[in-house]
Amino acid sequence: MSTPVIDLQGITKTYGAGDTEVNALRGIDLSIDRGDYVAIMGASGSGKSTLMNIIGALDVSTSGHYALDGINIDDLDEGALSIVRNRKIGFIFQSFNLIPRTSALSNVELPLVYRGVGRRERRQRAVAALEAVGLADRMHHQPNELSGGQQQRVAVARALVAEPSLLLADEPTGNLDSRSTNDVLTLMGHLHDQGRTIVMITHEDDVADHAGRVVTLIDGLISEDRRNTA
Repeated sequence: MSTPVIDLQGITKTYGAGDTEVNALRGIDLSIDRGDYVAIMGASGSGKSTLMNIIGALDVSTSGHYALDGINIDDLDEGALSIVRNRKIGFIFQSFNLIPRTSALSNVELPLVYRGVGRRERRQRAVAALEAVGLADRMHHQPNELSGGQQQRVAVARALVAEPSLLLADEPTGNLDSRSTNDVLTLMGHLHDQGRTIVMITHEDDVADHAGRVVTLIDGLISEDRRNTA
């Protein structure tokens, strides 16, 4: 049996103390296998953003156990967490987070720069990633020369270029019109069909419907974990 990409056991997260204590997560058990496509849903205050930060190794839990692709995350210091994030997770953000006045190609190369990959290999892999998201003819354009949907596809290419174990998408269609939303969700579906493991944070039912599995949070607990039927 293969190791889950994400294995969360009894995860809690508490902010503050005493009268100001907030229990954002109150015991999360969640396992996500390789090749799964999971949408995590919840209203404001449900804990979904906190859970995303823990899954993305951007924050650590107060208690519980988290293994990412077989790596125990619980006791890593910030330097080690940074290495894990760079090697294991491809992030896709609602606001794209592209570097302005820098070409799409250079934006996509960035994770490989952090890894110390040589310039020639870096360029080849970035070109291939942009081709994979349908932007071969836009690779030398800067973000302000691209539509919102194209910018998000650049962000997807950047997330893919380092061949991560997990694609973690935070409200990836939140800043897009309906046509661009459909284009990005179609792309995510193609990536899933190719075997990518995807976790998508969303509050929109119609976006979550594109995932194979939907996990809903209420008050820091999983209230529902269901498979979507085609």
